[in-house]
Amino acid sequence: MNKDNILEIVRFSVVGVVVTGVHYGVYLLLQYAINVNIAYTLGYVVAFFINFYLTSLYTFRKKPSWKKGIGFGGAHLFNYLLHMLLLNIFLKMNIPKALAPIPVYAIA
Repeated sequence: MNKDNILEIVRFSVVGVVVTGVHYGVYLLLQYAINVNIAYTLGYVVAFFINFYLTSLYTFRKKPSWKKGIGFGGAHLFNYLLHMLLLNIFLKMNIPKALAPIPVYAIA
């Protein structure tokens, strides 16, 4: 593993932390006003677009394209479904709405 690979891993990790924070922040704001599943989905969508652009431009230093975006979206479809399943499991376990996403992020 060379220096460039290590820096790419660091950039990837930074993007992951930022995007998770954005997702959680949007969710926290919206979950008071709308259904938690819709709030979580809207947070996921906002975070998805930020993730795509930051991953392309910052992590891999490549220009984003529609083709890459579609591939990125396809890869995230399963992830989204897993998030929604886990979120609803934790909500059914009576974990407070504001805290339920935290174990989801840890698992997914």
